[in-house]
Amino acid sequence: MAPLKGLTDHLFRTAFAEHFGGFDLAIAPFISSKRDHIFKPKYVRDVLPENNTALPVIPQILSNAAEDFTALSNYLFDLGYESVNWNLGCPSRTVTSKKRGAGMLPHTDLIRTFLDDAFSRIKGKISVKLRLGWTSSDDIFRLLPILNQYPLEVVIIHPRTGIQQYEGEIDLSAFEHCLSSLKHPVVYNGDIRTYNDFKRLSRRFESVSQWMIGRGCFADPFLPTVIRTGDTEVPDRIQIMKRFHDDLFEKYNRVLHGPSHLLNRMKGIWRYLSFSLKGSENFTKRINKAQRPDQYVDLVNHFFETEAQL
Repeated sequence: MAPLKGLTDHLFRTAFAEHFGGFDLAIAPFISSKRDHIFKPKYVRDVLPENNTALPVIPQILSNAAEDFTALSNYLFDLGYESVNWNLGCPSRTVTSKKRGAGMLPHTDLIRTFLDDAFSRIKGKISVKLRLGWTSSDDIFRLLPILNQYPLEVVIIHPRTGIQQYEGEIDLSAFEHCLSSLKHPVVYNGDIRTYNDFKRLSRRFESVSQWMIGRGCFADPFLPTVIRTGDTEVPDRIQIMKRFHDDLFEKYNRVLHGPSHLLNRMKGIWRYLSFSLKGSENFTKRINKAQRPDQYVDLVNHFFETEAQL
């Protein structure tokens, strides 16, 4: 499961694993490194081992300072983790403007220095999640020989640039070049929305054995299991989705403070989950107008009972 900030937290990951399954593990949404190196349990709550018993998780760290990265990494290793993931893919302008995430990709020398320092201090393994570059794939082509110099666990590649965000065509030719040039295991991430997408990509990239799905698991939450089993016939899909929703609602209801926080979180999830159900556009407009949790629940119950279609 790919990390989606504000969406795929440990409560979502747990509910997804319990109702849909299919994923072997998840990369958690990033945690930013800190200069003071003080990490209270609240700061890393999303990746505390006791909160991640249903689906194994790898913590992801956003950082452009190796000392801060390794301090947080080693804190997580002391909690029992064997690996952390370095985020070089986030395309958000608030992140990239500080030379973090995808904004660091043009700065090849900074990445080399970062990895030199990190691997001299780190207690465990590092994987990297990155894009092709900030404005062009020239960034990753310069970076490939450098990545090959370090014992990275895996390299996860989303074949778009940072300025593309999540729009436009993926560059499969550039990904193919990366795949043939890297010495590390490569994970493919990007635009796996249907079983046919997966079959097409897996036929083209036969050496890839690990696949990451993000928004595709919202568009079709049964997709990971279908990919694993090859069986596209999943009975009682609407009922399973309803049980998943209700479970997730109750999980958030127990931990979020105030009805507005609960409603905002559920409305945010529906912006993606609605893609998996026909006729949900009018429904999402109605729930966005809900002011109270009881109104929201009534609307959702009515939708699943009378309107929801696959």
